[in-house]
Amino acid sequence: MNDGKMKQGLLRTRGIKVLLHLIVWAIFIGLPLYFISRWPVAKDFLWIYYINAFIWGSIFYSNYLFLVPKFFFRENKKKYYLFAVLLLIGFYLVSDISNRTVIKKIPALEQARQKEMDSPRPGMPGGPPPGRALGDPFRRVHMVNYFPTALFLMFLSLGLKVLERQSQIEQLSKEIEKEKLNSELAFLKNQISPHFFFNTLNNIYSLIGINQDDSQEAVLKLSKLMRYLIYDSEKGNTMLSHEIEFMKNYIDLMKLRMSDRVTLNVSFPGNYSDRNIQPLLFIPFIENSFKHGVSYREKSFIDIEMKAEAGSIVFRCSNSLHEGNSEKGQEQNAGGIGLDNVRKRLSLLFPGSHELKISAAENRFDVFLEIKTAS
Repeated sequence: MNDGKMKQGLLRTRGIKVLLHLIVWAIFIGLPLYFISRWPVAKDFLWIYYINAFIWGSIFYSNYLFLVPKFFFRENKKKYYLFAVLLLIGFYLVSDISNRTVIKKIPALEQARQKEMDSPRPGMPGGPPPGRALGDPFRRVHMVNYFPTALFLMFLSLGLKVLERQSQIEQLSKEIEKEKLNSELAFLKNQISPHFFFNTLNNIYSLIGINQDDSQEAVLKLSKLMRYLIYDSEKGNTMLSHEIEFMKNYIDLMKLRMSDRVTLNVSFPGNYSDRNIQPLLFIPFIENSFKHGVSYREKSFIDIEMKAEAGSIVFRCSNSLHEGNSEKGQEQNAGGIGLDNVRKRLSLLFPGSHELKISAAENRFDVFLEIKTAS
């Protein structure tokens, strides 16, 4: 697996996440300053706002960065809930002490608090001793406001962390699938190469004594085919024109083994807009048709057609089916890796932007593939 690319992806994701957190906090901190600049609001209240903001942030990130990864994700739920309760109680005490300290330093708030504490209980004459019968009204309001907000932040941070972890798991799964895809692609190339080159070299050797010009042309095509397999397809992407040339060379070399009993029709686009595409997408089907569609005793046919339209590539491949060469056998041996793996490769490379139809009827096997591409 390409560790460098994975690390870059993780760093990019982490950078975006940090940036989003900073933007949210910038808005959260900047809004009160904006309101004060436009409306007559007492600046003393900023102290309470920012102290509470610091406490809310501490609760959120303590759960988000420490409790959830250390206990919740490690299936230690009892410890997680215990520490979560202790966290809420601890920050409530900190919040309560800090609020009372700030309120005492704001004369208007302290006077309102004392007045509320000294006011008589409804329906009772007189008033209670200061600060005892009714308790601190600001503390009661603070308690009512604190715990719902704190619980909301705990659940919010837990939910975000779970979603992030799920996203990381899915990303890792995709990386593993891509690595498996690359392995399958390499395996496909290895399947094409040995037997094909061996048989082709034998055919070229036979041609040398019969037709020197054809044999020289065959060697040239074989060298181009080898160059494409060894070098060009390793780059990840290739041009459609290169892929078409590769398929033409492959077909020309396979024709060296064909008898007069085989009818071959090949149609590739002449004028088209060249574009980037993944290599070796169509060759499994072509190799499959030559491997299973040719009989040396019966008449056979192979039809190969490709159209490069604006925004899409349409590929069709049909071949004859003979006794003992069933649809199931052909599907299991396409390109040496099986059509199930070809389907998986296409679904990974073109999720939601391709259509693959494979069918067998009336002694023929048909493949239709359409890929949406950038024109």
